[in-house]
Amino acid sequence: MRTIPLGLGCVASALRRAGHAVQMLDLMEVEEASSALAEAVHRFTPEVIGISIRNIDDQTMGSTRFFVTETNQIIGRLRSLSSAPLVLGGAGYSIFPEAVLNCTQADMGICGEGEEPLRMLLERLETKQPLLEVPGLCIRGRGLQNRIFVKDLDRLPLPDTDLIGLPTGDDAVLPVQTRRGCPMACSYCSTASIEGTMIRKRSPKKVVEWISRWTGEGVHQLYFVDNTFNLPVSYARDLCRELTRASLGVTWRSIIYPKMEEPLAAAMAEAGCIEASVGFESGCERILRAMNKRFRLEDVRRTCRVLSTRGVRSMGFLLLGGPGETRRSVEESLAFADSLDLDALKITVGIRIYPHTRLADQARREGLIGDEDDLLVPRFYLAAGLEGWITEAVAARAETRPHWKVSF
Repeated sequence: MRTIPLGLGCVASALRRAGHAVQMLDLMEVEEASSALAEAVHRFTPEVIGISIRNIDDQTMGSTRFFVTETNQIIGRLRSLSSAPLVLGGAGYSIFPEAVLNCTQADMGICGEGEEPLRMLLERLETKQPLLEVPGLCIRGRGLQNRIFVKDLDRLPLPDTDLIGLPTGDDAVLPVQTRRGCPMACSYCSTASIEGTMIRKRSPKKVVEWISRWTGEGVHQLYFVDNTFNLPVSYARDLCRELTRASLGVTWRSIIYPKMEEPLAAAMAEAGCIEASVGFESGCERILRAMNKRFRLEDVRRTCRVLSTRGVRSMGFLLLGGPGETRRSVEESLAFADSLDLDALKITVGIRIYPHTRLADQARREGLIGDEDDLLVPRFYLAAGLEGWITEAVAARAETRPHWKVSF
């Protein structure tokens, strides 16, 4: 599925509403970045340039791609084209705000959601006021300033349809985010560093109104990118009800926490859901506890069962190799996934270690990473005793299961 710059579109729309002239350039959609940057800078002559960093790396342990190198090339090209301040942002940047700023030539960055902080930053740059009160701003040598989390997301606009170019036909899949934040505190997850731990919601009615503008442009496939579409259950139910009432003729996919009952599965199917990503991550109860999961294997079975009953495809995820993992628990997980009759399964071997997580604390206690390691350069956790064996065991099982996809 093509990656759409949803977050950048939100920020651009917020700046437009504040009276700024805005242009977006999606480098995923250009053949040659250097010439595309030159054309955009010469045509628009920006006074400030924002750069959104979605991912730091590809999270693949065996052959990791480190994207910051490419980001530096883009920043270097922009430096040769313009003297405008360069401001970093985006999900990837927000996990490592100071580390990324220190290894790039950018001037500053905004950690977390950028709609209001970037507007405040532009006002202060324009009027030559001090920048120290801009929330979430990180300036080289001055560190990171206190962040804000807007509680009422309806204050922040969703992207204007003219800012994001979508493909037409079967490839036109629109990402939709209705909530930000996640309180589940899984041991390895970086979401809290990006969005915070409190779930903040948009009005279901406003979300559906926004979707209807896109269906008017010919888009009829959606992907709800919320971390847990089914939490809170009451909100998910209200959103499904609004979608059903609007009769937009859309189909959609979502990501769910694997603890769901039949009534919500029915509401999702009625509203157009055709596939749910079920992130159960392990088929061993002991490992689930180590990951701080708040569901049991029976919850996963019931979730997959009620989805299947309602005709919703299920895609499962396994994350193997974390603390406490053994050969036996790996075999348990593979057998459990096999028993679920999933439509697809993604298996990842080795867990990317992110700062401010329980996994990072565990890795430090075990001496796998040092106290001063900022973890920007990718580091992975793989439990001792699994090296070599786990790749062979998983690959052998996956060889006869074409619907499994493995990342080593």
